[in-house]
Order: sequence, then structure tokens, then C-alpha cells
Amino acid sequence: MPNENKQCGHYAKLCAVLEKNENYQKFKVYAEHILALSNNSLEKTIAIAVALCLVCAVLVSLAAVALKPLQINNKELDMKQNILDVAGLLEEGKDIDAAFAEKIEAKIVDLETGDYVESINAADYDQRKAAKDPAQSIAIPKDKDIAHIRIKAKYAKVFLVKEAGAIKSIILPINGYGLWSTLYGFLSVDADGQTVQSINFYDQAETPGLGGEVVNPNWRALWKGKKIYAETDQPSMEKGLITEADIGEPALSLIKGVVDNSKPGSQYQVDGLAGATLTSTGVTNLIRYWTSKEGFAPYLSKVRTVKGAKS
Repeated sequence: MPNENKQCGHYAKLCAVLEKNENYQKFKVYAEHILALSNNSLEKTIAIAVALCLVCAVLVSLAAVALKPLQINNKELDMKQNILDVAGLLEEGKDIDAAFAEKIEAKIVDLETGDYVESINAADYDQRKAAKDPAQSIAIPKDKDIAHIRIKAKYAKVFLVKEAGAIKSIILPINGYGLWSTLYGFLSVDADGQTVQSINFYDQAETPGLGGEVVNPNWRALWKGKKIYAETDQPSMEKGLITEADIGEPALSLIKGVVDNSKPGSQYQVDGLAGATLTSTGVTNLIRYWTSKEGFAPYLSKVRTVKGAKS
């Protein structure tokens, strides 16, 4: 009852303030004029339509403002879920925030040097937004932009998967153009900086059933154990979609058809997406770009030989 009386008091004060407002009085006079008009009046029809639009616009704006914190939280939760998924730590029914906090540590990496950047708060850093900010990004030379992204952020957010205080694997953000869209995802790499654990694309708009198969768990499973960098000079791969790779250079690629694991070089090959040659080429290009010197090669070179090192 006290709360109801307080609300009534506030309402009465609001009405008193409005009654003293000149614009409100003009509005009341005009409203009475409109309501007195015939329902067939053009002026009344337009006035009612405008009033409805204004009311709807206000309600939508209020809803957007009220729901924004929830939208941001859901977006962050979805990202954590994708990271846990590619890390192989996603368990049904387990609290995502708790699992992420327990096993995952975010770090900011300077792509040019491969060093960690401690001056930037990883929790607040948005790499996709940074790529759109001229002060935080850099244009990619056309001859090196094989992933067709044109601009990249100077710093990247990587995720370290911990086990007993040691680094078990490293999750790298990757993106590049496919057939219809820019694919955004994560590549999970062993602490040796060479062996792939998993791959996951969380944002893409490729053709369902063709290029869209990049999210198929069966296809994603083919990446486990594949090698990123050529351990010997690799010739142009049979039925491949790429040229040769020199020793130490990125060699991982999708091929046309099914990989023959009995052949030399198969450790650098993944089955191409059936009927989606351009998407397959796009995936190859984005993997090669982000594991090259333009991407995470300087960083991975510093962790490749220190598997299990403390961070």
C-alpha cells in the first residue's frame, strides 16, 4: 500500500507539471481537435498514423536500451561457448562462464613482433572493432592479402588453454573471405605451435550444404593432428588448391577430394568441401594468411619449441 501511494503521488506531480507546460496545453488542444474530426478526415488519418509511429518508435527505443546489456551478455556468452568448443572443453550442462574462467586465459599479441601486450586489457579488447579503427589497424598490401580482408588489427586476442598451470593449446582468431561472406572462426593449435587440435567457424554465410559445411562436426574432425608448417620442402600437392610450400612456411591446405593418408604430405592436407571449391580455397587462404608472417607466425615461432611452457 505505501508503494502504491508513492506511485500515485509521483503521477500527480507529473500531471501538475504537464498542466503548467505550454507545449503540453497546445498538444491537448490539437488532440481534442483531431478527435473531434470525422473518421473519414484525411487530417485525422495522418495524425493518428504519425502518433502511432511515434509511440512505436519510443517503445522500440526503450526496448533496445533496456535489452542492450542482455544482448551484450549473450554475445559474450556465445563467444565463450565457441572458444570452449574449439578447445574441446564444452560440456553440456556445465556453466560456461565458470568453465571459461577455470581453463581459458585471454592474451593480447602484437602481430608484428609476436610478443604479448600487457598494457591492453584483454577482457575489453574487441579485435573486429579494432580492425575498423584506423588508429588500431593497418592496411594489408594487395600482394599479401590472400585472405581478402584488406585491413587487420595491429593486435590480436589469443586464448591459452591451461592445464595444471601449463599451456595445453593456443586458440587463434582467424578470418577471411569465402564465396559469399567473410568467415570468422578460431583455430586451436597444440602448444608446439605446429599441430592442429580443432577449427571452428562461428560467423559465416556460405551456401548451406556446400560451403556452409565448414560448421559440420564431421568435417571439422578431419583437422585434428594436421600440421601447419612444412617440415621439408613441399611440392605442389596432388589435386591441391595451392602452390608448393618451402620448409618452415605454412603448408596446411584443403584439397579437391579426399586425403590419402598413406601419401607423403598428407599431414598438411584436409578434405575439400564437396561442390564448394571457392569456399575451400578461401579457407585455405585464410589459414595460410593467419599462420604466415603477416599473421601469427612471429608469435607461434616463440612457442613452437616450448610445448607445455608456463605462461
